[in-house]
Amino acid sequence: MNLVIEPVAPTTLPVAGGGSFPVQRVFCVGRNYAEHAVEMGHTGREPPFFFMKPADAVVPVAEGETGVIDYPALTANLHHEIELVVAIGTGGRDIRAADAPAHIYGYAIGLDMTRRDLQNEMKKQGRPWEIGKAFEQSAPVGPVVPKAKTGELLKGPITLEVNGVLKQNGDLADLIWTVNETIEQLSAGWTLRPGDLIFTGTPAGVGAVVRGDVMAGAVAGLGTLKVAVRREPVQI
Repeated sequence: MNLVIEPVAPTTLPVAGGGSFPVQRVFCVGRNYAEHAVEMGHTGREPPFFFMKPADAVVPVAEGETGVIDYPALTANLHHEIELVVAIGTGGRDIRAADAPAHIYGYAIGLDMTRRDLQNEMKKQGRPWEIGKAFEQSAPVGPVVPKAKTGELLKGPITLEVNGVLKQNGDLADLIWTVNETIEQLSAGWTLRPGDLIFTGTPAGVGAVVRGDVMAGAVAGLGTLKVAVRREPVQI
């Protein structure tokens, strides 16, 4: 193959126990916890909807380390959203919910960082809101833990602290659309590929962080993801 430019190195996540998980695409489910839907101004079990982030939005964070992200440009209202992330190991199209577990390689903890002011402005204008979601370093993710070690994650606490203060506190059992149902719905619209990540939604309590804040997210069975917002702006 005669490439005319140097290709960008693939994004990979560490795997608990060894190895690396190559990231393909990043799908995200919107408003998938009832209390979060309410705080966003919505109610009820609406059909699931999806948005995407580029693979290079992912910031890999190794076990026991504290990841660092920059405070992004154009925003004064950067929000945290803690999420269970599903790592797809076997692709497919029109996957039934009952068959979905066989397509899951493992799970990880992720943060869907959101430029809320930009997202809200785009919503008001009826425009796509990728600028609020799909920016650089908007998806810190911890190690992928193989499903062979965890079993299916169907319930258990999902929490986020900022500077040691609890901000988000939910349970995986409260997902409006379960992981398996989400895979069924998602694979009806896209052919899933090995390496795809699915951010499954965030519980209530989302809020702003500022430079110097440290976020610590936890999901039952997956440990803790720690991410700091860089205190000083990056000099370009």
